[in-house]
Amino acid sequence: MVTVRLTMLCATATPGGPDRGLENEGMVTAVRAALPPYARALRAPSARCARIAGALAVEATPEETLRDLDYGAWDDRPLRDIAATDPHGLSAWLTDPEAAPHGGESVARLCDRTAAWLTALPGGPGLLAITEAAVIRAALVHALAVPARAFWQLRVPPLSTVTLTLRDGHWTARLTPPSAPRRLPPTAGESAPGTVLTLPAGRDRLCLAGRP
Repeated sequence: MVTVRLTMLCATATPGGPDRGLENEGMVTAVRAALPPYARALRAPSARCARIAGALAVEATPEETLRDLDYGAWDDRPLRDIAATDPHGLSAWLTDPEAAPHGGESVARLCDRTAAWLTALPGGPGLLAITEAAVIRAALVHALAVPARAFWQLRVPPLSTVTLTLRDGHWTARLTPPSAPRRLPPTAGESAPGTVLTLPAGRDRLCLAGRP
């Protein structure tokens, strides 16, 4: 039986910026250390994924199939603005995987192209893919054999990794949350250090920030 081991690193922006956390050498070291061994690396074609690969010193080949969900006319718009101007379209998009009120790509279509890519992966040594949260959610929909309606319930924090393993025809999935480097407690007179990573909130912070 063919065995596939794929680790997907989430490159989706945090509220503090597209590469928040990776400007800190300790965080770079922590993220790099959390990556399992891999023989080949791919990345989504966005500049953000290229920057993260560069920060981690990962030589990753661009892969068009790993591109983010196409948000159409909603790209780069705050979710609150979309809710104010097109509440019915937003509601349909969040509840119907086939809906694409923004004129871009539906969740169902993203899940289909991601599933086709996973199915075509060859067996062998580990593969690393640096991509967006939407693509990782779609991969989990396929690997866990859950309905596409579960897409928005799958939480993938920025800079976390999901390892998918195909063995004997069955997928298993393991999520590794992002880990910040350990810090010494503040000395007298110092304030406590700020949080390095901010996990995404609920549905009020969907990833509609485009692909900068």
